[in-house]
Amino acid sequence: MMLQLSISVGLFVLVSAPVLAETNAVVRFNRPPLIEKAYAELPLGTVKPNGWLKQQLQTMADGLTGNLDEVYEPVCGDRNAWLGGDGDTWERGPYWIDGLYPLAKLLDDKDLEAKAMRWIEWTLSNQRPGGQIGPYELKDKDRTTVPPTGAQIADPDDWWPRMVMLKILQQHYMATGDHRALDCMLRYARFQHAELKSRPLYDPNNSDSGSWWAGRRGGDNVMSVYWLYNVTGEEFLLELADLLIQQTYPWVDDFQTGAKLRLFRYGAHHGAGDAYHCVNLGHALKYPLVFGQRDGIEQSLAVTMKALDDIRTHHGQPHGLWGGDEGMHGTDPTRGSEFCTISETLFSLEKNFEISGDVRFADMLERVAFNALPTQATDDFTARQYFQQANQISCTYSPHKFTNHAYDSNLFGLTNGYPCCTCNMHQAWPKFAAHLWMASRDGGLATMAYAPCRVTTTVNDAAKVTIVEETDYPFRDTVRFTVSTIKPTRFPLHLRIPAWCENASIEINGQKTLSPKASTMAVLDRVWKADDTVTLRLPMQVRFERGHENCASVLLGPLVFALKMDEQWTQRKGGDEVRTETLWNLSLFEKDIVSGMEVATRKFVVVDSDKPLASNPWNLKNAPLMIKAYGVPNPLWARYHDEAGPLPWSPASFPKGEKPQPITLVPYGCTTLRISAFPTVL
Repeated sequence: MMLQLSISVGLFVLVSAPVLAETNAVVRFNRPPLIEKAYAELPLGTVKPNGWLKQQLQTMADGLTGNLDEVYEPVCGDRNAWLGGDGDTWERGPYWIDGLYPLAKLLDDKDLEAKAMRWIEWTLSNQRPGGQIGPYELKDKDRTTVPPTGAQIADPDDWWPRMVMLKILQQHYMATGDHRALDCMLRYARFQHAELKSRPLYDPNNSDSGSWWAGRRGGDNVMSVYWLYNVTGEEFLLELADLLIQQTYPWVDDFQTGAKLRLFRYGAHHGAGDAYHCVNLGHALKYPLVFGQRDGIEQSLAVTMKALDDIRTHHGQPHGLWGGDEGMHGTDPTRGSEFCTISETLFSLEKNFEISGDVRFADMLERVAFNALPTQATDDFTARQYFQQANQISCTYSPHKFTNHAYDSNLFGLTNGYPCCTCNMHQAWPKFAAHLWMASRDGGLATMAYAPCRVTTTVNDAAKVTIVEETDYPFRDTVRFTVSTIKPTRFPLHLRIPAWCENASIEINGQKTLSPKASTMAVLDRVWKADDTVTLRLPMQVRFERGHENCASVLLGPLVFALKMDEQWTQRKGGDEVRTETLWNLSLFEKDIVSGMEVATRKFVVVDSDKPLASNPWNLKNAPLMIKAYGVPNPLWARYHDEAGPLPWSPASFPKGEKPQPITLVPYGCTTLRISAFPTVL
């Protein structure tokens, strides 16, 4: 059960699952027989980014996201089959639009919106009489030209890329109310309902049946069908959802046993092998709760939490994701994590929080968004890594212990590894921004994550409300909200208190109101007037987290900290390389160090620059925080090819003849090269 801490007329009350009507016509809570969810997504454009987050989105608009049709023209240009051409028929074009469209709406960029609308308009205009959407079947004999280099000519009737387009159409409807999108989705749903009986997503008894990807990712389809049901009330959609669940790989059964997550092996991802491809897992994290809207949210929450515990135990990495390159690959911090995994995991966590209201999903979302996400693309968003490493001492064309593309996957390029990430990385930041706020089912508003932004919507009595959120979070601990209303309006304001924060406090108009508990939603239910302010403070303490070989990672609030290393960039064909001369094979001290004057020296000292945040704080030059610590060279830890070698067990005894030396740790998201999993000494 979602735990909420409510304040009303000075009293603290524990409340559970309040149920009220929709906030407005386009905010959709569940219709019966679906079980009510805690929160609901706000229409795209309701939340607008400010500060560093807006700059991040603008950088994407100026970089690959806004220009992929030119930079990657053979696949995302005019010849794409999703624009009626004879080129790429598969996921890459829709992947791009799934990020480009919300980016355009968040920035109010009409030029970007026009680019995205070409794909939406073609889809709407070319729906077949039977309801099918997307590329037409193009047999080899019908081709008059050679497909462009890099085009993926897959089965043109593959269910999987159409699941991505359904997400795009849903966003378009929520942003504009364009009923053509709703009609298109409904006609396609009727087509699926009739077609799936003879052409299933996935048949566990026949590895050659259906689409391998659609079978593993069918829960995305179910998610769109449930949304469509909540909008239209069409009963057949519940039958369609049941059919899709039956034809989707049995993730829930897998998660309940945990057996496959204990296997450190790579499953073939084109056949009957197991489904534990790293991106599939990112998708699947939302499936128990998506399905659970029909048969039990609490039970589904328990299944999801067990899966996350198993992932952390067997594959967890300091940045919050898992070792998966592309097969699941364990906890060693030199294993890779794919960029597509970030995009899909963030989206799954957003949906899980929306359905369950459980703070743990939002905590994990911030950890991934503020650590793994900023580092995997260049500052100008013109190149990306296919895989990143939590301990990454170089990015070079050299052998790595990856299960896929072992030589070039951690270079910064355009299409090294596979081009899927070139197209799918664009949804991560925009959807993070769009989900910062949600509607609460008690008629109010709720925070999911914290970043500078503003939200404008209506609350339970149809009064228009704007809340401006000002903050340097995640680098600093204060979040300030200013409420604007035309007239005094009562509504509940839900504020998330992370699990890592034990001493949170809330002030209203300068008066301390509440000291909420960690891992709860603090609910402020009152009459709000124009210019009311709420100040949320989330004090951050340095903490250790144990991982591979009992190594230690250093955290402060949602941020993971990593060794600061110089970066030497070199251009090469296929992607830029990065090297360093910084000494990296260091162990951290677990105890305070005593100097020659017998004065205790603290292990970890947080140093804040006290300067205003730079427009882009996610690099070494602009890092707002650092942690001063002490380390000592570890003679048992050395370079392996161009990687950090196997981690020694921790803790070890202090090596004889060595002296403690000061080291600097910076936020993981500000690094390109890093050590974030350290051996330790006593």
